[in-house]
Amino acid sequence: MDVVIRTEELTRRFGTRVAVDRVNLEVRQGEIFGFLGPNGAGKTTTIGMLLGLIKPTSGRAFVLGHDIQREAAVALRDVGAMIEAPAFYPYLSGRDNLRVLARASGLPDSRADETLAHVDLATRGRDRFSTYSQGMKQRLGIAAALLHRPRLIILDEPTNGLDPAGQLEIRSLVRSLAGSGRTVFLCSHMLHEVEQLCQRVAILKQGRIIAQGEVATLLRRGVLVRTMGERERAAALLRAAPWIAGVSDHADALLIDAPNDRTADINALLTSGGVPVAEIRSYEASLEEFFLEVTAER
Repeated sequence: MDVVIRTEELTRRFGTRVAVDRVNLEVRQGEIFGFLGPNGAGKTTTIGMLLGLIKPTSGRAFVLGHDIQREAAVALRDVGAMIEAPAFYPYLSGRDNLRVLARASGLPDSRADETLAHVDLATRGRDRFSTYSQGMKQRLGIAAALLHRPRLIILDEPTNGLDPAGQLEIRSLVRSLAGSGRTVFLCSHMLHEVEQLCQRVAILKQGRIIAQGEVATLLRRGVLVRTMGERERAAALLRAAPWIAGVSDHADALLIDAPNDRTADINALLTSGGVPVAEIRSYEASLEEFFLEVTAER
C-alpha cells in the first residue's frame, strides 16, 4: 500500500522548548488517519512542518513521496488543507469566494460549482458567506481545500464549534472523501468522532508519539467482572488460571484478559471458589478511555 505521509525523527525546537520530538508517522493511501493529543502536544506544529510552513530543527518529512523541505512545490501540488477556521469574504457568495480562489490558482470557474456540489452546498452557492451557518462555513472551507482535486486532505478540527447535526454532516463528508480514494489526515479532539471515522491513529503527548496503530488493535478488550465483595480473592483465583493472561483493576470491577467466549468458565471458576458474581460481560475500551489512560500524567 502506498505511503502518502512519512516522517523520520521529525523534530522542532523553539529555543529550549521541544515542541515536536523525534516523531515517526506513516499514513497510507486511502485511509482516514486520526492525529490526536492534548492541547499543546505539538499537533499544529507537526501539521505546519508537513505543509512546509515550519522548518524542522532536525529529521525529515515526506509527503506523497517528496521531501517537503526540498520539493515543497511538487509535494503540495496534490495536498489540500483546512487549518483552523476558514476565512472568506463575507459579502461574496460561497460560489464567488471559491471562484476567487480558483482563479488565483489558475483553475477554471467550473471547479467552484464542482466542489460546491461535492460538499452539498450547490443550492446555497449563490448566498452570501455571511448568511452561512457554522457547519456550512466549515463545508465551504473543505470545498476550498478540494478545488485542485488533491490526493491528500489535511483537516484540523473540522467539526470545531458545530452542533451535533453539523458534526454529523462533516463526518459524512469526510467518509465520502476517503471513499473517493483520497487520504484524510484528521486532527481532532472529538474522540468519539475519530473512533467512528479512523482506521488508524497516532497520539501525541508533549511532542512525542506515545501510541500509534490500528484503532481496533489499540483498544483493550476482555471480560469485565463485578463481584459481591471478595475482590482480592477473586483476582487471586483468576490469576491462577493458566488460560487467563492477566487481571487488572477497572473502577469497581476486575478486567480480565481472556477471550469473550470464556465468560461462563470465569463465572464457574469464581462461584466454585466461593466468590459471588454480581455482573460479568464482554468489555471493549473506548478511544476516549484509551486516550485518557495513555496521556495521563504518571
